[in-house]
Amino acid sequence: MLFSSGTLANTTAVLTYCNPGDKVLVDEMQHIYVSEKVVFEKSVGQLIPVTYKLNERKTPDLKSLRNLMQQNDIKLLCIENTHNFSGGTCTDLEELKSIHDLAQEFNIPIHMDGARLFNAAVSLGVEAKDICQYVDSVMFCLSKGLGAPVGSLLCGSEDFVKKARGKRKLLGGNMRQAGIIAAPGIYALKHNIESLKEDNGNAKYAADSLRGLKKTRVQENVQSNIVMLDVSQTGLTVEEYCARAKENGLWIRPVLNNKARLVFYKGISRDDAVQAVNIIKEIDAQL
Repeated sequence: MLFSSGTLANTTAVLTYCNPGDKVLVDEMQHIYVSEKVVFEKSVGQLIPVTYKLNERKTPDLKSLRNLMQQNDIKLLCIENTHNFSGGTCTDLEELKSIHDLAQEFNIPIHMDGARLFNAAVSLGVEAKDICQYVDSVMFCLSKGLGAPVGSLLCGSEDFVKKARGKRKLLGGNMRQAGIIAAPGIYALKHNIESLKEDNGNAKYAADSLRGLKKTRVQENVQSNIVMLDVSQTGLTVEEYCARAKENGLWIRPVLNNKARLVFYKGISRDDAVQAVNIIKEIDAQL
């Protein structure tokens, strides 16, 4: 199913599985819970979030999941791969199978926010379908790393898609002129997946090049196309840090807990990554 945004696709998916008052498992840093929120609004979705913990690898903690499944009547488990606010971390196939098996034990379906699904696949050295075999539905963006101007897809079983179409219509998400969005998305899926390796590589280059700065702390273990900068020791708020970067020609965004986010995508070359590194080094040296 084609959508204009990932948020609308995720919202449609969750509301397809759930009714008002149902409990949904989300991790405490998950985009659906922290940023999108709409399914948990009392005036809209009226769902109840039950938050599980992430482990030290920033992937779902199985012990936390099991405890919450035992203690609550859970209708849906949501996971995110790659995980945006954890710095693009990837849940690998072994972990996904364990999560799937646990959810099956409690008869709980799994929806995956895979906005950057193909970045995860490239990082893990697998096909996207290998990741998706362990979930009941998945949303992924045609924009972001794949490079299309707009659009996201929601995928699942035939029965799920039939039900989700009804929810999409209720949410105002039907589009009569969808072809103009679909065409560049089809091109991106056919031609742009290989270039994600360059994006992931540029992120790793930037992170490795920024280690050892005086005040700015760089995310360890960069796995995909996102790099987090911890600016809590710089004497600046994250908004001030990002504003200073923008004054010097680098646009980065504040996210959670005094962190700024660098995202590498098809429009960013290695030369651009080098320039970004130099700007951050210069900012740090002036602190």
